[in-house]
Amino acid sequence: MCQSGHAGRTADLRRAVLARNDDGARELRAALTARGTVAVNLLSSPGSGKTALLEAELGLARRRGVSVAALTADLATENDALRLARSGAPVKQVLTDGLCHLEARMLAGHLDGWLPGDCRLLFVENVGNLVCPASYDLGESLRVALASVTEGEDKPLKYPTAFGLAHLVLVTKADLAAAAEFDEAAFLANVQRVNPGVEVVTTSARTGDGVGALLERALALLDGAAPHRPVMAAQVREGDEGHHHPVPEPS
Repeated sequence: MCQSGHAGRTADLRRAVLARNDDGARELRAALTARGTVAVNLLSSPGSGKTALLEAELGLARRRGVSVAALTADLATENDALRLARSGAPVKQVLTDGLCHLEARMLAGHLDGWLPGDCRLLFVENVGNLVCPASYDLGESLRVALASVTEGEDKPLKYPTAFGLAHLVLVTKADLAAAAEFDEAAFLANVQRVNPGVEVVTTSARTGDGVGALLERALALLDGAAPHRPVMAAQVREGDEGHHHPVPEPS
């Protein structure tokens, strides 16, 4: 009985925290939409190669004259911000002091007074973790889940929330696919099991393959395109047996 009661209180507390975050996410999404900015939330495990890919995308955006900025979150060090700044885009590092994810009001606080007024695309590199960040809506218009070829084909099945709520899935480090014996067909099938119809793009920051796809998808939202609607998001709106997951709304 004691254990059951403790578990119930913990679940209630978690729901309250997530509900508060959802309120903040709606406020931030509305504020970003009003200023004409599309936010992109990048989720992956550590070492997936998302920083290298994001650096390439930021550089491409700059060369095309797109006003872009990036905020990157880590538990410690400013290594990723230093790498991303080489693109020439405005970059801000957020140190979470042990917190394994960003939250909407935390993000809003860091954007206040920093985000350039003419910024049209904001890329948020979330903490390297496919568990905690998946449960927090950041007010993004585009949620992207990334997995490298070295991580295994079953990644989407192990982390169904992260991949199931994504608007876009990116495969990274494709240049290592042969060495890693990556089974692309199996990976694609697993993605479709948790998120039917979602687009999957294969990329390599090293060779340039697929670089620009993320930028193009984000720009399409600026032009009024609607993002993919994950089946899991619809299930959440219907209750999903009491489980809470974020449901980013299109801008």
